[in-house]
Amino acid sequence: MLPDEISNLNWKIWMNRSRIQIAKQDIVSYFDELPNPVLKLKEIRTILSDQRAFWRLAQNTTGEQFIGFLVKHSKLKLFEFPFPQRAEKCYVWGDVPLLTILLGLKKELHFSHYTAMRIHGLTEQSPTSIYLTDERKSYPSSFERDKLGQAEIDHAFKQAPKVSNNMIEYAGKKIYLLNGVDTGHLGIITKQVNDDTGKEVHARITSVERTLIDITVRPIYAGGVFEVAKAFELAKGNVSINKLVSMLLKLNYAYPYHQAIGQYLERAAYKPSQIDLIRRIPIEHDFYLTHEMSETRYSKDWRLFVPKGF
Repeated sequence: MLPDEISNLNWKIWMNRSRIQIAKQDIVSYFDELPNPVLKLKEIRTILSDQRAFWRLAQNTTGEQFIGFLVKHSKLKLFEFPFPQRAEKCYVWGDVPLLTILLGLKKELHFSHYTAMRIHGLTEQSPTSIYLTDERKSYPSSFERDKLGQAEIDHAFKQAPKVSNNMIEYAGKKIYLLNGVDTGHLGIITKQVNDDTGKEVHARITSVERTLIDITVRPIYAGGVFEVAKAFELAKGNVSINKLVSMLLKLNYAYPYHQAIGQYLERAAYKPSQIDLIRRIPIEHDFYLTHEMSETRYSKDWRLFVPKGF
């Protein structure tokens, strides 16, 4: 490269830096007013494209240069979450709670299972795991519901439960990003809550009714069946069994989870009229409260095997 070319290049670099430095206050003000402080790379590139002329930035200022400047000279921070199935990263403007950051990793994520229990006050524990669910479009199964017989149920529940390996350890927490079936976001609500540090979070979470269903289906993500039983106790007075039953029927599980829910309701001494709403659903097979139980007892009323001592 000739000396004049080097000089011109250095001049352009200086000019680009100078322009972005001059525009810094306007850029910071713009980002301060964004409704969502969690941004993906594509969103920042769009902002740069839309505001470039107003900020008088050079046309050759790339998205990476723009982000690099903001990370170094402003409140923009990069967060990376190397999940085994697919690593996720985002940029965050300012001091933002971890729960808010996690919800911004992908569109329409929601908190579920033990995390939803914690948010709704359905546990007395302080879970060290965070559960996020990403509903994905599902395709019709080749396994027909009416072919699910007693032998298939027995075989499935004598095996260990399937546990997602899409987990990372971050800031002293285990964070699970679960793949959920497409339910049309049934029972997903938004709620203003406080995280464990007292910071406010505008959270997408499963409702109390949906949470109780989810943890009945997957107690492994809720601290086990005794924690699930405690959640049903703590939900009394704050749950609509009518809504729960309606939701359960819409979810249309192949396995008869209503028998497990009936057992939990009875154990927590819900009103007979509430329990009767579950009893209306036919009981056709023996079922299991959870997978791989070593010693069990049998509940005749619900045709349900539960852990010995439960």
